[in-house]
Amino acid sequence: MPQSGVRGDGQRGGRKEPEPEPRRLGWTGGGFADKGLPPDAPGWAPDEGSGPPAPDDGGGPPDGGGPSDDEPAGHRAGRPPRRRKGGKAGKRSKGGRALRWTALSLGLLLVAGATGGYLYYQHLNANLRKDALDLGPGGLKKPEPNAFGQTPMNILLVGSDGRNSEKNIELGGARQDADRKPLADVQMLLHVSADRSNMSVISIPRDTRVTIPQCTDPKDGHVYPQTTAAINESLQHGGPGCTVATWKELTGIYIDHFMMVDFAGVVDMADAIGGVPVCVDRNVYSHDSRGHGSGLRLTKGTHSVQGVQALQWLRTRYGFEDNTDIGRAKAQHMYMNSMIRQLKKGTKLTDPVQLRDLAEAATSALTVDEGLGSVKKLYDLGGDLQRVPTKRTTMVTMPWQYGPGERYVVPKPGDAEATFAMLRNDVALDGKDAKGAEGAKKKPEPETGPSTPKAKLDVIIQNGTDGSRGPAAGRASDLHSRLAALGYTSARTDSRLASQVDTTLVYKDAAQRGDALALAKALGLPSGAVRESSSAGTMRLVVGNDWRTGTDYPASSGGAAAHQAPKSADPLNAEKDSSACMTVNPQYTF
Repeated sequence: MPQSGVRGDGQRGGRKEPEPEPRRLGWTGGGFADKGLPPDAPGWAPDEGSGPPAPDDGGGPPDGGGPSDDEPAGHRAGRPPRRRKGGKAGKRSKGGRALRWTALSLGLLLVAGATGGYLYYQHLNANLRKDALDLGPGGLKKPEPNAFGQTPMNILLVGSDGRNSEKNIELGGARQDADRKPLADVQMLLHVSADRSNMSVISIPRDTRVTIPQCTDPKDGHVYPQTTAAINESLQHGGPGCTVATWKELTGIYIDHFMMVDFAGVVDMADAIGGVPVCVDRNVYSHDSRGHGSGLRLTKGTHSVQGVQALQWLRTRYGFEDNTDIGRAKAQHMYMNSMIRQLKKGTKLTDPVQLRDLAEAATSALTVDEGLGSVKKLYDLGGDLQRVPTKRTTMVTMPWQYGPGERYVVPKPGDAEATFAMLRNDVALDGKDAKGAEGAKKKPEPETGPSTPKAKLDVIIQNGTDGSRGPAAGRASDLHSRLAALGYTSARTDSRLASQVDTTLVYKDAAQRGDALALAKALGLPSGAVRESSSAGTMRLVVGNDWRTGTDYPASSGGAAAHQAPKSADPLNAEKDSSACMTVNPQYTF
């Protein structure tokens, strides 16, 4: 069934409930309404609801009362936006531009020279909540640094629908869910390239059916067995570290950090950020007689939204495109791309009160892994993100298709794996990695011949098939025997298990490239598997999960690598698509 016909009922785990239109599959494509994350990070919003929204510039509040019984948990737009006084923008330095890239960095800018600044810095640190990074049984092998010692960075952004406070209940509705463990209803992976030249963001629908690996709760030691379920349930298996483990299992992508936010502070953050321009192609009013909708009301054209109205935009499903979470994800991507453009221009967050409020709200709202557990570490992260040009920022949704009975979705064969592989191999989703500065296709590197006799080439072979499927026994020994038969008699094995999807052959420097290419050709490995790394001492062949049997690399694994996100991923570029407008569903116009 083509994606354009997808319709949603907003239910979790494939359950369907009555709608004012034909039954539809519903799920969230993600967004983090800036909760103090780096502005390059996508924006989060809780599920849209039916509660009364605050007045906006497009009209008054909708009819109707509290949350509808047939809406997913997570309603009520929350309290009215607060008004703040703006300040005049001052001159910008390079340091100032870097500091703008996280709310926490902005907080540092505010207090750096102030009396008691150190105490306030410690206060912000104390606001941060920390949790374990990975609760799974085995981790993926971290990618080797490239020839310049650089490695990509992957950050999982998680939006929790927990109602663990009165504020969360007020924003999310569904008081009856106050004691339920939260679900990870929004999940986005932020991939920053090793050279920081580009950034790719991929959302995964909340009802995607996946393998959730065995996870151990670090707080009480409870072991959750491996299961198959909707990906948003992973958060209930011990915390965000299990969601990280689930992403690793699904995508094969190593994850360096996570950031998790809940409902609390969404409106405060959007209000502190200031107005973000968004566009609709006709009048929209996200509300109907049965209480469906976020309450968003805008006239045709471009509007600057903030506070509760920004939250309404990010939560809107009924009113955009075909009233599904596909449209909601696109709207969230548009919002975040617009925010990036605004921050790059330096037109936001120039008032000290705004900066302090933003830093306070950001640190209070975030749960992070230990590796990001301080303002200083988040400041450094902001510096990395600041380097990424707007024109090289691309957001996509995981290519998907219906599962049996159209009760849930699964990764689309071919397209989803191609997208994951691009991120694993640090290939930009915008397709520009294959082109030079002038847009012309890059010339391939000149091939060089081997410089070391086969019998003297020192090669280490390692079994990299560890993971939830269990390791394929004897892979290093199998390939050791194969290489010996090919004349590589100095090859040896490393008995330690590793875990990675793709087979790789890593070499140290240009002097070894010819030898590495010759060895790869002898085994049938594609040239993309051959990589130079500054950390490589000895040439190393890691046999990945794409080669679990046999001694000749399988032809099915060696197809041409993708160099651009597939159309089914619905890519959106932060600069190229700056004039894009959301398509309004005719049923929700006025």
